[in-house]
Amino acid sequence: MYDWEEAPDLNITPLVDIMLVLLAVLMVTTPAVIYEESINLPHGTKSQVIQQVPDIEIRITKDRVVHFERDSFSINEFPDNFILITQKFSLDKTVVYIKADEALQYKDVMFVLKSVKEAGFTKVSLETNG
Repeated sequence: MYDWEEAPDLNITPLVDIMLVLLAVLMVTTPAVIYEESINLPHGTKSQVIQQVPDIEIRITKDRVVHFERDSFSINEFPDNFILITQKFSLDKTVVYIKADEALQYKDVMFVLKSVKEAGFTKVSLETNG
């Protein structure tokens, strides 16, 4: 006969093992799932460019020589000559790109950047290989 007062033993160890394995699988696969949502961008109107604003490119070599268009200046002569040459450019529309050799000191690059900003140009970018 059965003893109805006896409490049954519940063995939940296999259940916990299975749940831990499922949790580990979920944790490994979740970062690999990439959600992609298609976005339809609006189409702009094609307009004709009325006047093309020329860009300015300044290159600084590791010898501290600044090249601007076809001219070359030492880094100390650059600010005065740059102001004289760039009076024909629009200060607020022209984009200035500065390319500097990585062997240059930080202060040399910042000196040229400061000189360009003091000349009145507002759109100045430092170019990198990245």
